[in-house]
Amino acid sequence: MNRVQLFLKTYPALSIVIGFQLFRLFLLPFMGLMPQDAYYHFYGENLSLSYFDHPGMIGYILRLFTSIFGKTVFVVKMADFIVTSISVFSFFKLGSYFLSKPKLNNALVLMSTTVFISILSFNSTPDVPLILFWTLSLICLYKAIFENNKTYWILGGIAMGLAFDSKYTALLLQIGLLAFLAFSNKYRKLLVSPWLWSSLILSALVTFPVWYWNYQNEFASFLFQSSDRTGSISKFQIQPKYFFGAIGHQIFLLLPILLLTFFTLLYKYIKKAVTKFKLPSDKTLFLFAFFLPTFLGFFLLTPVYWVKLNWMMPSYITGVLISTMFIKKKHIKTHVYISGLIHLLVSVQILFYVAPIKSDDTWVGWKELVHETEKLQNNYPDTFIFSDDGYKTTACMTFFSNQKIYAQNIIGKPALHFDYIGDDLTLLNGKNALFLDSDKRFKNHNKHGGQRTELDQYFSQVTELEPIIIKINGKDSRKFWVYLCENYQVKK
Repeated sequence: MNRVQLFLKTYPALSIVIGFQLFRLFLLPFMGLMPQDAYYHFYGENLSLSYFDHPGMIGYILRLFTSIFGKTVFVVKMADFIVTSISVFSFFKLGSYFLSKPKLNNALVLMSTTVFISILSFNSTPDVPLILFWTLSLICLYKAIFENNKTYWILGGIAMGLAFDSKYTALLLQIGLLAFLAFSNKYRKLLVSPWLWSSLILSALVTFPVWYWNYQNEFASFLFQSSDRTGSISKFQIQPKYFFGAIGHQIFLLLPILLLTFFTLLYKYIKKAVTKFKLPSDKTLFLFAFFLPTFLGFFLLTPVYWVKLNWMMPSYITGVLISTMFIKKKHIKTHVYISGLIHLLVSVQILFYVAPIKSDDTWVGWKELVHETEKLQNNYPDTFIFSDDGYKTTACMTFFSNQKIYAQNIIGKPALHFDYIGDDLTLLNGKNALFLDSDKRFKNHNKHGGQRTELDQYFSQVTELEPIIIKINGKDSRKFWVYLCENYQVKK
């Protein structure tokens, strides 16, 4: 028996975890730039106390990595992979406080083989640092509460603040903490502890940059994240497609067995609490306090609101630990087999791009678009480039281009954080532009042909040019309509 076989036999759980991590590492060089990678890298290139649609932690991380190792797609992906790997290790450390060694190994296998971990390892989003600081917060709070270690109240406050500096949903950490203490007979006395309130105050102080940026910008980010969503929820219109869409997303992220286990444990514990007025032990209650509000809270919104697939992610940390108390070993094996098959299919798509993705949320074609656009620009010197698709084309072209690429604020539309980087658009008055618009579900090479009234309001003449067709592996894969827009006049 060679050393590899001996290791696999001696440490089967660790072998699975290392195998999946090495598999993800192998795929990194083949992953192209996702629009999210580009947009949050744009955060890092335009350092600020906070940003319009999210706090800035992911941007700071990408800025750190690219400053040290260079601005490449691989470095951006490696930043996500390293941070997520630290999150997996932190999850293992957290789990060691609650589970026996065999169950801890099961929990590590369950977590590390999810598609959720792969997405965080491959794609830059605020969830990458959120999951790390969420897990570190729980480690610190556990030690502060169950081991009565005062130092960890301070560290927990810092970690909770940094989680909020990653994403606003981290506010559920403080909610979960207070909920646990309120329902725990043994630890309820901590609600009046100066250490608890010092921790909460410190967490608020760490979030000061986010609040100050919002104060300077008329609370634009808080309003963006809350007002429209609150209005949609208050209408209370039942949308079955939202509910089933959320189910589909969660099955994909967690895989069927783990999601079914989540629902099973929710049913069992809630039934026991309602019918027998019996709460779980303090340690299990602690885990539930950081699972129930996030997972069930967002899930209950799904019939009336489109809950994004990543909103429930923080709940997975403690949800998996609780699930490990129930799940059978044979089901864990099935989970691993399903995960292996899905990851194999994903790797085929990444390596060979066998199925065209009819969306701008793709990793292919962006660098080629910059090359083709700059070639076209040689025929129309002194033009600037802009697009109108939220952030995707602008962010991706910005990453690969040495020139300034503009967003839809050129034509008076809100443009997320592109509105907050200090551009004086009046300097472009009188200039010509190339406008790019992705045909997401293109079927031919034809021009758009329709009138673009949104362009006519800002340019004296708009002429549609031949579209740009991007080929991947010799096949037509992406199409962009192109317009020459002359004599820009910004409206003050």
